[in-house]
Amino acid sequence: MSRKQFNLARTALLNFIEELTEDTADVQASPFNNTLRWHVGHVLTFNEKLLFRYPKKSNNIPEEYAELFGPGTKPSEWTKEAPTLETLINQLQEQQERVNNFDDLFWQTNVSFKVPFGSIETFGDLLIMLAHHETEHLGKMKAMLQVVNAEK
Repeated sequence: MSRKQFNLARTALLNFIEELTEDTADVQASPFNNTLRWHVGHVLTFNEKLLFRYPKKSNNIPEEYAELFGPGTKPSEWTKEAPTLETLINQLQEQQERVNNFDDLFWQTNVSFKVPFGSIETFGDLLIMLAHHETEHLGKMKAMLQVVNAEK
């Protein structure tokens, strides 16, 4: 069940990103403190952290993503170049494949670390929370895109 929710959220996110341009991805509209690219990278990095224990136990995405897209980071403070949308899309698709390759037993396994949101017991619970987090960011991104387009 939780994989279905995750795949719905991820597909919606990927469909949205594929309509963006590189220029639009980096516009920081006045009421927001981040950009569309930041939100995309944040979702990727946050999921990698909680599901694959990035950066200590996962080298599926570059280590500097934590500095670019971690909680509390802002594009206005970046000192490194951010990845292209194409790179982020490929990494999101690859991450989705890795998530879908876990067997049912994995999703029933208890999480052995503290999760910052709610009562998460199993990795299945965690995946539901991550799908929710992803759709929250997608909603913000849709609102941001409306503002960016209106300000053009």
